[in-house]
Amino acid sequence: MSVTSIDKDLEHLTLTLIADFDSPVDRVWQLWADPRQLERWWGPPTYPATFEQHDLTEGGTVTYYMTGPDGATYHGYWRVGAVRAPSSLAFTDGFADENGRPNDDMPLSDTRMELVERGGGTRMTLTTRFEDRAQMDQLIAMGMDEGLREAVGQMDGLLVAA
Repeated sequence: MSVTSIDKDLEHLTLTLIADFDSPVDRVWQLWADPRQLERWWGPPTYPATFEQHDLTEGGTVTYYMTGPDGATYHGYWRVGAVRAPSSLAFTDGFADENGRPNDDMPLSDTRMELVERGGGTRMTLTTRFEDRAQMDQLIAMGMDEGLREAVGQMDGLLVAA
């Protein structure tokens, strides 16, 4: 598995995942930039994602839903803040209703993804920052850390198959 660490920093309200891949930065970037590839790994294996809108430009919106084992769908969106292809992406991640409207009753988180060349491969660092400790605790209780580990763990197979 490519995930080398997940660190919960309660003081700084962050969850940081580090993963190392044998593929070059440009190839790992494609797993984010191509919505058909993104939906093959975003979300845990038992909650596959479908991306409906994928505007990966500064100020753009990405909308998706994950389908659970029972067929229920869980909608989400990203508000894209900054894009520096192929090395970084920043976005606000939120929950949405079935029509794609933000669910203000659920927490938001800000994520920064960075890709750097490392030893002929790529190191990906995902840092998620929470607004407050209550929101961080709520998302961790929902399984965000383990779900993220499982989701990113699926990237290996996609990179090998390319």
